[in-house]
Amino acid sequence: MTLSSKEIIALIKKKIPDAEIEINDLKGDNNHYHAIIKSKGFKGLNKIQQHQLVYKAIGDHMGTTLHALMLTTIEL
Repeated sequence: MTLSSKEIIALIKKKIPDAEIEINDLKGDNNHYHAIIKSKGFKGLNKIQQHQLVYKAIGDHMGTTLHALMLTTIEL
């Protein structure tokens, strides 16, 4: 079982409601994504902390129903 881009967006939006999210399926397999996430919630956080916030939103799906997620985070 895999996660769709819509499901990933919903998970991230729960944790970062103001996020503007663009997701690209890198291999067309619903298992390797690149997410570009813009949020005011990233203010004052370094890149590692921004990515940790996103991974926390994804939760246990990372490494199970979601194999790979490349992140680009941008502070608004």
